[in-house]
Amino acid sequence: MTLIKSRHTHGGSADPRPAPPATPPEPGRSGSPGGPAGGDRPGGGASSHTEGRGTERAGRGRALLRAAGLLGAAALLLLVCVLSLAVGAKQLSGGEVFSGLQDPASSAYTVVHEMRLPRTLLGLLAGAALGLAGGLMQALTRNPLADPGVLGINAGAAAAVVTAISLFGVTGYTGYIGFAFLGAAVVSVGVYAVGGGRGATPARLALAGTALNAALVSYVNAVQLLDTASLDRMRFWTVGSLARAQDEINAKALPFILTGVLMAILLARPLNALALGEDAARALGSRPEVTRAAVIVAVTLLCGAATAACGPIVFVGLMVPHMVRSLTGPDLRWMLPYCALLAPVLMLGADVLGRVLGRPAELQVGIVTVVLGGPFFLYFVRRRRVAQA
Repeated sequence: MTLIKSRHTHGGSADPRPAPPATPPEPGRSGSPGGPAGGDRPGGGASSHTEGRGTERAGRGRALLRAAGLLGAAALLLLVCVLSLAVGAKQLSGGEVFSGLQDPASSAYTVVHEMRLPRTLLGLLAGAALGLAGGLMQALTRNPLADPGVLGINAGAAAAVVTAISLFGVTGYTGYIGFAFLGAAVVSVGVYAVGGGRGATPARLALAGTALNAALVSYVNAVQLLDTASLDRMRFWTVGSLARAQDEINAKALPFILTGVLMAILLARPLNALALGEDAARALGSRPEVTRAAVIVAVTLLCGAATAACGPIVFVGLMVPHMVRSLTGPDLRWMLPYCALLAPVLMLGADVLGRVLGRPAELQVGIVTVVLGGPFFLYFVRRRRVAQA
């Protein structure tokens, strides 16, 4: 009654029902009458809203930084392409490179179009293929040491091609590529099965890949020693080289590598979901079995086409994903595009370095990547041991 009279006094409309007793506010509940939001903190609702907006702004800032990084990687790739066209037995200036690209009457036209442009394009294709294959394998196996070279996939493709050269007299990229696909696919499935399948651990996969790689490399060397007639055709190819690049080879490799690149980009979301665990991936609409099979197909296309074109080249798929992951984090939607841009930078950079260091001849790109990648591999393994100690 006291409440009713008080309302009449202030000119409000009276409620004939008695007022319910006041209830204490729940601790931590936003907007409770008679108490501050978030318990003891005044203005907690506004604070939560501000924090949400701050998180959203931070997310947009990270996305802008990653996009700017992609533009920087593209600019770096363009610079390395110009160096690949300019550096060689005959040094060309930037102006000569430009005129050689678009003026048939230029003195540099033949050098640029017939020798260096096919080589540069092959480095772009093979580098992107190996970088993406390494990123996919590391994501699928959750093994930071996974790499088409370290796990023996490149060696499997090489062993199949060497067998085709020695036993069947196969010549040319068209003949090589089918055998390269077969060898890469067999070793991909073999390493995954021997390493434990779904229960594979990084250590078991690395051991299985290393054992298969050693056996396949020994087989390739034995075939080369026994078949001296085929040795000349195989010796540059098995080292890994861009020197024999031709427009025909690039045109035949392009469809397979583009298909593998497209599959890799489409697999980014399913692999992100699979990283949360199989149950979480299924809850998010992903099918782990289909994702694994698609990754094996994509890696086979990428590694088979690249290995058939320029021979087995190792450590590109190991080094680049590690460097990229420090920039983008584990999100494959950003990591894979970075790999597609920065792996060709490493490949072409190693090729240019081999031309400079080996003058008047040249060091093959496969040798340079081993020289660069070996210390990196040992450093990474040592760092992981220290972190686990």
